[in-house]
Amino acid sequence: GMRLDSTLAYPRQMMLGAIENDSLIYRMGSHIGMQFRRLGMHVNFAPVVDINNNPVNPVINSRSFGEDPWNVTRKGLAYTLGLQEQHVLPTAKHFPGHGDTGIDSHHALPVIPFSRERLDTLELLPYRYMIPRGLGGIMVAHLYIPSLDTTRNRASTLSPSIVTGLLQEELGFRGLIVTDALDMKGVSEYDDPGMVDLQAFLAGNDIMLISKDVSKAIQTIKRSVRRGEIPAEEVERRCRKVLAVKYWAGLHRNSLPSGENLWDDLHLTAYEALRRDLVASAITLLVNRDSILPLRDPHLMRIASVAVGSSEKNAFQERMDSYAGVSHFNLPKEAPWQEFISLLDELRKYDLVIAGIHNTNEVPGRRFGITAQTIRFVDSLVQVCPVVADLFANPYSLAYFSNLSMAKAVIMSYEDKPLVHDYSAQLIFGGIPASGRLPVNASSEFRTGQGISLDGRTRLGYGIPEQEGMSSMILTGIDSLVEKAFAAKAIPGCQVLVARNGNIVLHKTYGYHTYQKRRPVRPDDIYDLASVTKITATLPLLMRMVDENKLSLSDSLDKFIPGLDTLETGKLNVLDILTHQARLNGWIPFYRYTFEPLDLSMPLYSDRLSVEYPFFLDTKLYMNRNYTFRQGIYQSYFSADYPFQVAENLYINRSFRDSMFRMIYLSPLHPKKEYRYSDLGFIMFQRAIENTYGEPMVSILSREYYIPLGAKTMGYNPLKWFPKEMIVPTENDLVFRRQLLQGYVHDPGAAMMDGIAGHAGLFSNAADLAKIMQMYLNGGTYGGRRFIMEETLRLFNTAPFREEGNRRGIGFDKPETDPDKDGPGSRSASAKSFGHSGFTGTYTWVDPEYNLLYVFLSNRVHPDMHNNRLIDMNYRTEILQKVYDSFGASPKKPENNRVKK
Repeated sequence: GMRLDSTLAYPRQMMLGAIENDSLIYRMGSHIGMQFRRLGMHVNFAPVVDINNNPVNPVINSRSFGEDPWNVTRKGLAYTLGLQEQHVLPTAKHFPGHGDTGIDSHHALPVIPFSRERLDTLELLPYRYMIPRGLGGIMVAHLYIPSLDTTRNRASTLSPSIVTGLLQEELGFRGLIVTDALDMKGVSEYDDPGMVDLQAFLAGNDIMLISKDVSKAIQTIKRSVRRGEIPAEEVERRCRKVLAVKYWAGLHRNSLPSGENLWDDLHLTAYEALRRDLVASAITLLVNRDSILPLRDPHLMRIASVAVGSSEKNAFQERMDSYAGVSHFNLPKEAPWQEFISLLDELRKYDLVIAGIHNTNEVPGRRFGITAQTIRFVDSLVQVCPVVADLFANPYSLAYFSNLSMAKAVIMSYEDKPLVHDYSAQLIFGGIPASGRLPVNASSEFRTGQGISLDGRTRLGYGIPEQEGMSSMILTGIDSLVEKAFAAKAIPGCQVLVARNGNIVLHKTYGYHTYQKRRPVRPDDIYDLASVTKITATLPLLMRMVDENKLSLSDSLDKFIPGLDTLETGKLNVLDILTHQARLNGWIPFYRYTFEPLDLSMPLYSDRLSVEYPFFLDTKLYMNRNYTFRQGIYQSYFSADYPFQVAENLYINRSFRDSMFRMIYLSPLHPKKEYRYSDLGFIMFQRAIENTYGEPMVSILSREYYIPLGAKTMGYNPLKWFPKEMIVPTENDLVFRRQLLQGYVHDPGAAMMDGIAGHAGLFSNAADLAKIMQMYLNGGTYGGRRFIMEETLRLFNTAPFREEGNRRGIGFDKPETDPDKDGPGSRSASAKSFGHSGFTGTYTWVDPEYNLLYVFLSNRVHPDMHNNRLIDMNYRTEILQKVYDSFGASPKKPENNRVKK
């Protein structure tokens, strides 16, 4: 990436020096070797193994792994061995050490005035360690080192005592020796072209790099051979060394690289995955007062971000929006000081300010691109606000800030690039751990090796499939399945999200809100979750009650709902209801009680045609009849007596909600106790929860779950909080509400309960639904906060009646064990997996065995809920199977999913 466009740019070596895990450097060397060979190149003039112990070094600096000699040595060796694994020759440079210079050898000859003892213990350390461990190539620097060669102004490149005496004879190096570029003034200004090359040859170099005059160099060396000044066999010996390396590189096979698929071959997803891992592993947390990071309760803070040096919102700020509500400010570094002062006053209003330092460079003489007013602003800001300061800059820039250690947190992010912005924001919010270590002594406060570790993810991170052992190529099969669903008119659009090990590796949107294709589906768009409400609203509150000893699974309903003690419904226990074997009917078409005339020939209590995906049995019959609403039940506007909005311009009498509950309480029970999917128990659970806590269920959910989770779009009645165009429409209801439903819950029973019910009514986008599902996958924690006890989650994820033919978990759905039945999970889902589906076309599934999370949101009921193609063709579970296929999970045999009671 330094020399070629259209190739990957890996982090500079100083950023790599912050990485603790040297195996990542080895893998990087191997990947770069693969890319070199694909381009037909066989020598990489890398790595730099200079120890940069001079902060103002103008030529090495961020090209070095840092100041710690052993860190530089280990990483230099890892890099070289990775390259050599691919038969690409490295040339460790710049021998014997260019790290402690204040002059750029491109422009003049630097002097290294140190003693031999100092050179042995510092500059030469990497070479002493790497040479006996297989280093294949070395590049010699243009340096004047009096302690090694007293010849005035003789560059080390031209010194026999350095190249032959020290490197080959004393250190025993037998690999290929390459000069630094011979057109650099550090060597070229003291001798004429040709003579420089001759002296380089005489010094012991095998390859003379970038001669100022190739023809003259060849003629000069030939003349020396003819005169007997250079033995011909010495030329042949070095020629054999070069030929041996060519043979080792495979050039005897004389295969030329093809230009076909070159871009793709240079941008394999495995390469990008490692690049991301390198960046994430390097970012260094230097200060973390009161363990503020990762932010534990950002929902309780007013947070602002300020990007100093950035005139518009950048990737750092955009990623923050994935986690919390943040007010963003941008301030060009050339802005007048008065703008800095005005912003300082504005930021005082916030509980936390996340300040990013951007638009930096690698020039020490210009303070790495950081202006004096930026320094003054940051030093002032940390004194008046709680600040997380994040420097996307050379680490030596830390020395320019006087008050930085007063900040709540200080992060060194090293490079001002979008990928670094992204991962740095993830670190702040717990999307990645922190493991980097400062590779240089930046100041008296920030020293080499300093860094604070944060273990593991506390919130969902963002990456690509290969980082989690998954294949992006196989996952492209999801695109094909979605296209098939579109072609079959199964859905007009959808959102798909996949996460593994807490890392979101796929988050895509497809299609449109409707078949008219006017608004494309976007990641923030909100879907009606339908029955997924059961496991994301009712179930977490029931588990909370278990945690607080307010509920036992053996409890009967009459313990929580007054007046049920004399009814058979009141004797139903919580466990049977949650596993759908409480003998309850599937649903009640409450809205039919509001029609005039009431058709008593139609059954008023009904099971669903399909256990999992109910139909409203009477809809098609009603469509051809002229029904009107009964007097006194609805009106077109809000009032104290009609407070519950069912749809646009339709409000229901407050008393009817109690009538609905009475219908449920009095509904007849089936005689046989067996698996029979039902909404009714979850509707009653809502009342039980609200009676227990003495407040509306929606209030508890928002306060205790959705807001702390950062699930900003998750909730009931989304039109109260979001613009209508963000909400994906569901059915064009021709029977009951007689309008296109957009922002109003599709389920008619939930709609008649003000859109808030225990079985349906919740809306969300895929990203926010993923947060609560990841909390389950984490064993009840998210963002460093415990929401549910782990043992409670384990209990609810059991299938206690599986031996009796009931696959259901306690509230959750579980994989089907009967090979003759279609189940909700894919063929590879483990017995530990669980989730739920929704009537509107929604689905979510997690698998603890593989640390896997999947969300699919669609509006398959648009415009007609009788469209069952999404269900009949199993598109949702087929997509999930592609996810399992992407990491090689084999299909499970049905008996493997069976769990003994």
